Amino acid sequence: MNAPFKLRPYQQEAVDATLAHFRKTDESAVIVLPTGAGKSLVIAELARLAKRKILVVTHVKELVEQNHAKYQSYGLTGGVFSAGLKRKESHHQVTFASVQSVSANLDQFRDEYSLVIIDECHRVSGEETSQYQRIIELLRQQNDSLKVLGLTATPYRLAMGWIYRYHYRGFVRGEDDTPFQHCIYELPLGYMINRGYLTRPELVNAAVAQYDFSALPQDRFGEYAERDVNQLLSKHKRVTRAIIEQVVELAAERQGVMIFAATVEHAREVAGYLPEHETALITGATDLKDRDLLIQRFKQRQLKYLVNVSVLTTGFDAPHVDFIAILRPTQSVSLYQQIVGRGLRLDEGKQDCLVIDYAGNHVNLHHPEVGEPKPNPDSEPVQVFCPGCGFANIFWGKTDGEGLVIEHYGRRCQGLLEPADGVQDERPQQCDYRFRFKECPHCGAENDIAARNCHQCHKAIIDPDDQLRDALKLKDAMVIRCAGISLVADGSKLKITYHGEDGEELGESFDFSKPGQRAVFNKLFGRRFANSQAPKAFSSADEVLELEALLPAPDFVIARKQKHYWQVQERVFDYQGQFRKANEV
Repeated sequence: MNAPFKLRPYQQEAVDATLAHFRKTDESAVIVLPTGAGKSLVIAELARLAKRKILVVTHVKELVEQNHAKYQSYGLTGGVFSAGLKRKESHHQVTFASVQSVSANLDQFRDEYSLVIIDECHRVSGEETSQYQRIIELLRQQNDSLKVLGLTATPYRLAMGWIYRYHYRGFVRGEDDTPFQHCIYELPLGYMINRGYLTRPELVNAAVAQYDFSALPQDRFGEYAERDVNQLLSKHKRVTRAIIEQVVELAAERQGVMIFAATVEHAREVAGYLPEHETALITGATDLKDRDLLIQRFKQRQLKYLVNVSVLTTGFDAPHVDFIAILRPTQSVSLYQQIVGRGLRLDEGKQDCLVIDYAGNHVNLHHPEVGEPKPNPDSEPVQVFCPGCGFANIFWGKTDGEGLVIEHYGRRCQGLLEPADGVQDERPQQCDYRFRFKECPHCGAENDIAARNCHQCHKAIIDPDDQLRDALKLKDAMVIRCAGISLVADGSKLKITYHGEDGEELGESFDFSKPGQRAVFNKLFGRRFANSQAPKAFSSADEVLELEALLPAPDFVIARKQKHYWQVQERVFDYQGQFRKANEV
């Protein structure tokens, strides 16, 4: 059977990458394609090529229906298993299903499946008890070489970061417990827009007053309590009215307007300011029949404004939408991109899609800030080369006026090292170079600064908070928050003075003519020289003095009282914990 659609080059590349990956390994994989790139065609082609049973799952009935329709267009017959679509067919070679329906009827999926495809796979959590993981676990019991493939436009989750660990371009992104192992194909949003596959977003700053949600507390997922949001919005009725007046004014030349409200109460208020005969309001409580009817009327352009609360971010396809108004706060890059994606599909006569963010979310659509949280407002992505393997890492950091990196917050190199020549069936390993580290007192191995046990000898590492707390209890101990260091050289000896934020001072000397003391200094300071970007083995005190500006200062210094002086015992670098550091307010 020949395919009725000719795949775009990138869609064919995604299919080829999948086949190549699963010929080599059973490890789970992710394909990243922007919203509107035609993921359903990639799924249909993979399903067409499959020789054994496969299951395609997603979280909303609209996507189940859409993916099934693309497969059927090949002239093939697939099953649908979705309570929302009132169909429960599981005997076909290819079944398109909702995750909720499969999870509730696991006994009907005891056949041997060769492949599970998860659409919108950023919704998969790492928790074993989640619906997706329970399905995968059941199917693995029937087939221990089950292949798991995810597709998404946004491969990250709040409070987790990246949903995969290894990227095919040779770097590491997620942690060990990510839901997927490999990203095997990725296409940036800019590629799709520049080649005319998607509509260009016209990102405009709001010309009227915006909401300020910055003072509201966030939960661990970076989201806000509905009660808090409603309380804030109730004090800004005039702001809401002014925003909607501007939306209506700008919508005069637009075909379809989607407004994303913060809460149900807020959505009702917004809808109340819009022309009644042109407006639909959809929330999670909207009756499904009414919802389908309203969406149909909007798609047929009988309605111009579609106000919704968290229900039309995925699985919704109305190509004529050319104006997105964001009136809700979110810290989720994924959600933000899904919202904007509703307006990027091509449509006849559509030149661009106007996007106005009235909630001050500040998300960079083309280069989302994912992974480690932004340390402070001044931080920007900086490139840092690994001294160990040469990989060009991207970390949060700061640059000077000439663009040189003066500080960065990277912890471990993200580079992947290929197995040694001749070693078969071994996956690439992450480079073990650490820019920030905690040394194991038992074996000397470098560990992540948050590690509790050494990754090499597995013994417990002293927690710096416990170390500081214990020292503060002692009458003969002195702990200073170090605000900086100064050096003085005298022949082969180098004296370091640690300056506390309140004017306290502690000092110690290193004699570079003695190999042992020279080695200790280089382990402490030379290894961390220049933000650990250029570790150095100093051979003399004068050499250190010449490069004093690039030496690191510890965050805390602990000393014990001897008869007539204080002896430095511990220097705490790269501190993360409950105690305030000297440079923090």
